[in-house]
Amino acid sequence: MASNNTKVWLITGSSSGFGRSLTEAVLEKGDRVIATARKPEQLDDLAQQYPDTAKAIRLDVTDRQEVESAIHTAINTFGRIDVLVNNAGYGLLGSIEEASEAEARTQFETNLFGALWMIQAVLPVMREQSSGHILNISSVGGFTGYAGFGIYNGTKFALEGISEALALEVAPFNIRITIVEPGSFRTDWAGRSMVRSERVIDAYAKSSGQTRDWMDQEGGNQAGDPALAAAAMMKVVNVENPPQRLVLGADALERIRGKLRSVAQELDAWEQTTVNTAFSTQMTH
Repeated sequence: MASNNTKVWLITGSSSGFGRSLTEAVLEKGDRVIATARKPEQLDDLAQQYPDTAKAIRLDVTDRQEVESAIHTAINTFGRIDVLVNNAGYGLLGSIEEASEAEARTQFETNLFGALWMIQAVLPVMREQSSGHILNISSVGGFTGYAGFGIYNGTKFALEGISEALALEVAPFNIRITIVEPGSFRTDWAGRSMVRSERVIDAYAKSSGQTRDWMDQEGGNQAGDPALAAAAMMKVVNVENPPQRLVLGADALERIRGKLRSVAQELDAWEQTTVNTAFSTQMTH
């Protein structure tokens, strides 16, 4: 049986990709996991291998009743929740104009609102414990926009904004928030998990169309190792002062640093226009 000092994790989207790699690594370490998936039978092997420390349950993060049920199951099974990992999500490939209303809304329902409902459901537990850590799995695409991923970028930018505010709100309760920003990793994200907009507008061939072509070649060739990403996430959870952002992958680091340089240069170039927008101090009364 697990000792009292092990952590209890609740991981969404545990059946594949980062969720699967992290679930396996956490269980191997000896921590306890509520592993969730829309098809929990995909987790049967882990539940059988770790009968005392793993519990697999069905969870569609867009269903608030299932979200609340998952929290109750975690508490009833292991008595607490130390780490919530909001991993469930997927990519939508297509230009802004190409995305249908249904495609855009479904993307936001899963990637943004699913994470929000999980956060709102777990916070009363963590506040009562006066401890907890929430890992929100964003993306390099939550910090930098990319042609062909605008709707996806929107969900992750929004998740990062929520995460930054949340970190300030829950700091008095000893609850930590870390935004995880992976680059390209060898998961199903670019493969069978990817949704492509049904509408294709030929005029975008040189922008989002090029991204479509690139994604066709990307699957299975990514440099990032999901097992090493899982180890990095576990490291963050076990340090005294975890970072607010954990960037994963040299490609992600390069793109984020590039954006920061670009923003700084633009701020400098337009500084006079920026600051010359105040009322004149010579105003007469």
